[in-house]
Amino acid sequence: SQANAQTETPNGFKKGAITLADGSTQQGFVKENIRKGASIMFTTSADGNKKSYSGSELNAAEVEGVKYICINGDFFKVISEGELSFLQKSSDASGKPAYNGSDAVFSNGTEGKPNDYFIYNNSSKDLKWVSKKNINEVAQASFAGYTAAVDKAKAVSGDLAQLKEAVDIYNSRNK
Repeated sequence: SQANAQTETPNGFKKGAITLADGSTQQGFVKENIRKGASIMFTTSADGNKKSYSGSELNAAEVEGVKYICINGDFFKVISEGELSFLQKSSDASGKPAYNGSDAVFSNGTEGKPNDYFIYNNSSKDLKWVSKKNINEVAQASFAGYTAAVDKAKAVSGDLAQLKEAVDIYNSRNK
């Protein structure tokens, strides 16, 4: 038997959702162009209209369960979320035009390059780029002196992906 047209995934698309800048969420199908174009293509059905969204037009996107948040036009893969989120940069929106009417406005994007790690404070909207050189300062500032998380961050020794554990320790401190 043939599947209902609404449940058919359009060619090249994956199940997903987008959260627009106004906070509304739409379920549908996403064709991801995050790495190359800091954008995604979105449609609600296999034969429906497709619309391209840049990172500056979205708050967030989800592609087959992988969450991304958008900050200053860039997409960041969410590795861990809570009061602090541990993110991995997935796009480079610098120099990409956004249009205000017919005027092109160029985004500076965010610091770092794709695959770099960041700690994001969800309440203050403070995004901190983490590098091997600044990990101790970022840990002190982000974890507000919470010793267990700071100590875990200092023990990372070069493998910045392990910083996820320090973020998780920090986020679970009040539970």
